[in-house]
Amino acid sequence: MRELLSEMHRWMSAYMKSFYSADEEVQRGILIKETHTGYVTVNCVELAKALNFPPHDVELAEIIGLFHDVGRFRQYSIYKTFNDADSEDHADLGIKVIAELDFFKKLDAADYALVEFAIQQHNKKVIAPTDDARKILFAKVIRDADKLDIYRVLEPFLAQENADKMPKFIKGVERAEISPDFVEKFVRGEQVDYREIRTNGDRKIVRLMWIYDVNFAWTMRKIVERGYIEKIVQNLPADEKIAAGVKLLREHVAEVIGSL
Repeated sequence: MRELLSEMHRWMSAYMKSFYSADEEVQRGILIKETHTGYVTVNCVELAKALNFPPHDVELAEIIGLFHDVGRFRQYSIYKTFNDADSEDHADLGIKVIAELDFFKKLDAADYALVEFAIQQHNKKVIAPTDDARKILFAKVIRDADKLDIYRVLEPFLAQENADKMPKFIKGVERAEISPDFVEKFVRGEQVDYREIRTNGDRKIVRLMWIYDVNFAWTMRKIVERGYIEKIVQNLPADEKIAAGVKLLREHVAEVIGSL
């Protein structure tokens, strides 16, 4: 498997670099995605080891992390955007890319199906139902690993004065206020669909609500240690309803970390 993983890493590195552009804004976006891929791959491996996965399963987690966003690059080349709502679901597109790669045929059928499922589900609002517990487990691993790094990516743009510095593929909208329906869902601890984001404030609420979809105490501990939650909270407007939502969120975080 290590030989196959080395082949996959070489291919993915060359593939991402093939999208480099002389256009400064495009290049910035590609580099962010390339760096994100590296961090998520490391997160997957570290989380799998923390969960005491056997070596083979740690390697499968590594493959999933490495290829989870492979569809992003073809997405931009076709649609000139990283916005799924304006183009194509990047996870679904990634599955199409993977199906074209001969070295994936070196995986046995069960491992290939597991990798495919986890990658396809990594960005969905909820994981598709299945009776296969291993598929669910690996889907949860990549979802946690991905979220953990997206918090890192978005951290520099939390303050409203930095919102206009966001790359085009992140921003879309710059208004600071939070849409009333997002506030109501936040107070109830309900997930919010990121495709419904209308303001920069909405984006912050969506990222906070991701906390309810963190699956493992290891991930939650990392999020807390790096201060991602508090940095978002500090950039929210003073509002009684929002304060109630934050209180509920902190209680949930404490409960999850307590399960370590």
